[in-house]
Amino acid sequence: MEKITSRKNERLRAAAQLAASPRARQESGLFLAEGARLCADAAGSGLAVERAFFTAQALEKYAPYAERILRAAKEAYEVEEHAAALLSETKSPQGVFCVCRAPRLGLTPAGVKPDGRYLILERLQDPGNLGTILRTAEALGVDGVALAGACCDPFGPKALRAGMGAAFRLPLFLTESLAECAAAFRAAGIPVYAAVPAQDAEPVTACDFRGGAAIAVGNEGSGLTPEGAAACEKRVTIPMRGRAESLNAAASAAILLWELCRA
Repeated sequence: MEKITSRKNERLRAAAQLAASPRARQESGLFLAEGARLCADAAGSGLAVERAFFTAQALEKYAPYAERILRAAKEAYEVEEHAAALLSETKSPQGVFCVCRAPRLGLTPAGVKPDGRYLILERLQDPGNLGTILRTAEALGVDGVALAGACCDPFGPKALRAGMGAAFRLPLFLTESLAECAAAFRAAGIPVYAAVPAQDAEPVTACDFRGGAAIAVGNEGSGLTPEGAAACEKRVTIPMRGRAESLNAAASAAILLWELCRA
């Protein structure tokens, strides 16, 4: 295994750029994963692992994970501690990193289950929220998550950490707008519900999702756009008894997805 001793190493700097720059990820189609379990999950999920980086301590401490990563990696490097710090965004880095090729995202009616249960996220901006939502969606058995409009990157470092690898395993769709996304779902026979904090909307607890459905959740600050909400067939809301006017996007999505998937 080739050793990297300098923070100026080109491969190391290119990997660090993937963590720091959404544009670099978009243009290259690559992303950087950090942590023994997350990198092993990426390898185990069938993603192409282009390069793996380990500190000497990590190779020993996380040997079972390292073996799984090394079997999948096209290239592997041992990195000195001070150089590996260039790649880390955590306070207590494990010393395990890998550059992976992101799966191609798309949405076509042919790829959607007629009786499936889906989540649509419109213009979600907080990567921690996005990762948490993806982790919840995977845990509850959602058939896929669509990212509509200018959402944050599901393969950014914060989203990956919060999602615990859910982005590797969940079908993810990327669409220009909620209107476009809703049209694709309707073409596949799936009704689309707009989640709104409105008293005249149907309580999500009263909805019948047994035939499949997609629920759209909006931006953390402003919710769904008027155009996006108008493109949905129905409106649903979370009944609340307290004085709060709304919920955090991740909390809202968890409640909505529970109701969507429990039918």
